[in-house]
Amino acid sequence: MARQFHKENRNRLRPTLGSSLFLMFLVALSFAYFAKALSGSYMKSTITQLERRFDIPSYLTGVIDGSFEIGNLLVIAFVSYFGAKLHRPKIIAMGCVLMAVGTFIIALPHFLIGRYKFDTSIRSSVNSTNNLSPCPARLLSPSSQASVGCEGESNLSMWIYVFLGNVLRGIGETPVQPLGISYIDDFAREENAAFYIGCVQTIAVIGPVFGYLLGSLCAKIYVDIGFVNMESITISPGDARWVGAWWLGYLIAGVITLLSAIPFWFLPRSLPIPSDRGPAQCTPERTSFIKDPPLLEHKYQADEPAGFLEMAKDFIPTLKTLLGNPVYFIYLCVTIIQLNSLIGMVTYKPKYIEQHYGQSASKANFLMGTINIPAVALGIFTGGLLMKRLKLSIMGAAKFAFGTSLIGYFLSLFFFVMSCENIKVAGITVGGVSYEERSVFSACNSDCVCSGRDWDPVCGENGITYVSPCLAGCQTSTGSGKNTVFSNCSCVVAAGMSSGNLTASVGHCPHRDDCDRVFPYFLALSVITSFIISLGGTPGYMVLIRCIKPQLKSLALGFHTLSTRTLAGIPAPIYFGAVIDTTCLKWGQKRCGGRGACRIYNTTAYRIAYLGLTMGLRTVSFLLCILGFVLLKQHLRREECSAHQVANGGAELEALRKEEVLASNSDQSLQTSTTDYNNTERETRL
Repeated sequence: MARQFHKENRNRLRPTLGSSLFLMFLVALSFAYFAKALSGSYMKSTITQLERRFDIPSYLTGVIDGSFEIGNLLVIAFVSYFGAKLHRPKIIAMGCVLMAVGTFIIALPHFLIGRYKFDTSIRSSVNSTNNLSPCPARLLSPSSQASVGCEGESNLSMWIYVFLGNVLRGIGETPVQPLGISYIDDFAREENAAFYIGCVQTIAVIGPVFGYLLGSLCAKIYVDIGFVNMESITISPGDARWVGAWWLGYLIAGVITLLSAIPFWFLPRSLPIPSDRGPAQCTPERTSFIKDPPLLEHKYQADEPAGFLEMAKDFIPTLKTLLGNPVYFIYLCVTIIQLNSLIGMVTYKPKYIEQHYGQSASKANFLMGTINIPAVALGIFTGGLLMKRLKLSIMGAAKFAFGTSLIGYFLSLFFFVMSCENIKVAGITVGGVSYEERSVFSACNSDCVCSGRDWDPVCGENGITYVSPCLAGCQTSTGSGKNTVFSNCSCVVAAGMSSGNLTASVGHCPHRDDCDRVFPYFLALSVITSFIISLGGTPGYMVLIRCIKPQLKSLALGFHTLSTRTLAGIPAPIYFGAVIDTTCLKWGQKRCGGRGACRIYNTTAYRIAYLGLTMGLRTVSFLLCILGFVLLKQHLRREECSAHQVANGGAELEALRKEEVLASNSDQSLQTSTTDYNNTERETRL
């Protein structure tokens, strides 16, 4: 009796324990999603910081940014197939640990390469009042300049560590999504699974907000904070040489990611399956797929391969069947092209705000985190809500996604007219744009032996920026640090005068008033277009799910993810960065020789290249969308005809069955009546 009582109590407590463990898994997975989204967005917020710290061009930062996808693709097939057969929570925990280790490796170069040294002609200490003349009579030769400070310099580029750390972070991120979502789908109640997955995805959207805000905070802090006297630093966060504490954010993101791994170690391999889940049940999602005739569905289920070798042999034919679906193939091409445009645009948008509108990296990241990302999240949520309320069909969802994307496209054209003039830099943008190094030399600075490779800008009283105090023809200087003032500058000439000896201050001149007026309109339009384009995200994704057979859903989604990451996530940041590099007017120089990071861009060329490439890719995708609509309409018409034929065939079959039943019943009646007649006749004879 007591044993039976304990058994009943154990059976009664099991669902409660399972619910608690499932809730624990849901919270842990949401936190893991938040951590990976935070570190990923923080990586994009440090693009310009990495360029300046490692003296690399934009295309190399694109390589670093795309290395995450490389790591992801290296193991995604193995994790997706074998991970589901192992202890999924522990696999996710190991992935989070790898993500944390990769994030720490990204920050490692800061502790290996020593202090950040930027080129400047201000050599005085804080306590001095008189500096050496910025107009030297003798200049070190390029070879001697390059050799200064190069002893002990490692031949290995430190950005390689950032690249490898991001690859490892990509490897660690791989199991979080497929194994986490499948775990929820397996052990949640049928009617609650979609809601739980939506909650996790919502938490994931919050991650980039905090990632960009963290990037904004760290960009304000000087890279070597705590190890240098900040009063001796002559540059500000708006300077092209400023490098924020990029490494600090990676340490914080790494700790958060490491904490997210802890709960998964204590979760079981499986949970009690809810009683309402049975093999005979069919999910609502499955009922919305394009149907096949019953015989074909039965064939797919009967021919499903059981072993690994059979699965491998069946993979290529199944993939051919999938890619043979013209609607799916066109949809795949459209999303690849549009994601190229989207990823390239998002990766370099903070940099575009910095270079074009003269904002600091901190402010650009803050605006991305507080304005753009919430607009995208709200658009995705609203799009899903509208699709549910309007009960859109496949064609309706496709039209809705195309319409929102088209409206966003036309609104984005206004970005071309929200332009700013180039900052006035003597010899580079004043009197015409010049890419030549010799253009900075003129008669007014001929008495000074200056280097044309330096970038140490000063702002003259006439509102023009000069590449260095030497090239401004300045003879003396007073003050120290950011308060240094250069005097007797022969090239600083007031308007209407042929010569003059005005003063210049440290740093480039403030940006133009026209930019300050245009920038708020740029932000407003950016928010509106982000929201409108995001409205079509959910309906567009549902087109992908519903245009394929249910049996091919997993393969279709997996191949879609693989293709977009390979053909969009990896190459887009690289070639966008390479195109942006072509608009550079003044390159910095590495300490040991060679071209470093760009100091100033041709604003007009940058705008045309960045926006033109973004809009050009979207234009190509719209042309393919027109073809996709034609194919989708034909596909739906064939499905309707097929369904009509199946219905008619079923009606005819039912009629034949009824006739057979009637015939058999009449035969039985006839046989019965004949038997009765024979029996009656026999009785009469007796």
